[in-house]
Amino acid sequence: MHFTLIYTGDLKANARPDDKHELRKTFHSQLKVLWQQEPLVEHKQWYDNSNPTTKINLNRKVGPFKFIPLVSPALHLVCKLTIFMLRPEPPGALITQGGDIDNRLKTLFDALRMPKNEGELPKETTVAADEDPFFCLLEDDNLITEVSVKTDRLLTSSNDASKVHLDILVETRPTKMMTKIGTKWDVSGGFALA
Repeated sequence: MHFTLIYTGDLKANARPDDKHELRKTFHSQLKVLWQQEPLVEHKQWYDNSNPTTKINLNRKVGPFKFIPLVSPALHLVCKLTIFMLRPEPPGALITQGGDIDNRLKTLFDALRMPKNEGELPKETTVAADEDPFFCLLEDDNLITEVSVKTDRLLTSSNDASKVHLDILVETRPTKMMTKIGTKWDVSGGFALA
């Protein structure tokens, strides 16, 4: 499966949990739409418990949230990310006042994955009506197998070096093949969500 996530706003190096969660919310709204389209719309039972016989359960509870990661060991998926980053700095200036690119990418990867524990969520955060469930790209950022990053100049009047525009091409790849046997999914055979 191939799709593109987009983001325009602050991308800070060494961001706090509330900064990362704001990014996570942006991606949640896009991934929620993705789960309403083919081929994912056919697999809601993986998280909504509408088919108790399925072997796949993507529900991951962290604090008050029920996270639904798309790239998960439960689906035997990994992913490649191709990131195009526009930022208000000269081309080639990878270590900048906006934070070096490695730390900014770490913030991005943390926002693309579900939190590992409640301490990674903002204090006293609550679940909004449209965040139950909360869709995220990754169960763990270790499921990213390849990353490529291209940067260029963001041509806006902003002088805020933390501002970016991101186009993130996501390509999922199965690590095992899955097949449907009757009403159950198994990890043998020829179907893969890729």
